[in-house]
Amino acid sequence: MIPLIHPCYFGSVSQYAIVSQYEKITFEIHDNYQKQTYRNRMYIYGANGKQLLNIPIQHQSGIKVKYADVLISYAENWQKEHWKSLESAYRTSPFFEFYEDELQLLYEVKEEKLLNFNLKCHQFLVDNLPLETTALESDHFEIDQNEEDYRHLVSAKKDFTPNQPIYTQVFANKHGFIPNLSVLDLLFNEGPNAVSYLENCQIKSE
Repeated sequence: MIPLIHPCYFGSVSQYAIVSQYEKITFEIHDNYQKQTYRNRMYIYGANGKQLLNIPIQHQSGIKVKYADVLISYAENWQKEHWKSLESAYRTSPFFEFYEDELQLLYEVKEEKLLNFNLKCHQFLVDNLPLETTALESDHFEIDQNEEDYRHLVSAKKDFTPNQPIYTQVFANKHGFIPNLSVLDLLFNEGPNAVSYLENCQIKSE
């Protein structure tokens, strides 16, 4: 079976542990959009601890919207704020400087649809972790779950912290180790060692 997961905004360590351990994955792109998920949010490690970065979307009240049709809102300059937050959080991390130029480019183009932006985020991770995983896209919504269904990892309301060894984090001396942040936290702190770290994480399907 090929694992089924959601494309996210620089997904969590638990999600990319799954991605790293398979030759192929399938992205669920035919589901309805839901709030409070990693589709449009990620958590990083800021100076004050766990920090939320949320992409605003254009809401359509009273109707269900397909994830693939969700439009990003640019009523506020969230790209500038997210980039400043990433710089502030990781400027002193060991490996941020190696990835910043390419990463910053993602925050300079106004992508219309959230899904398309998230797929670009995934490609950045494939190129820079790097990963040898091929991502397929679903051709319909799969209702029935199987043993390789990891779509639950998209929820930001539940704790799906994997069996995660401690790695060095910039502000750990202030707030301790924070597990299962965006995989960017792992990349900036561990660099080339990030993939072997992910491969050793144990994640359970739903």
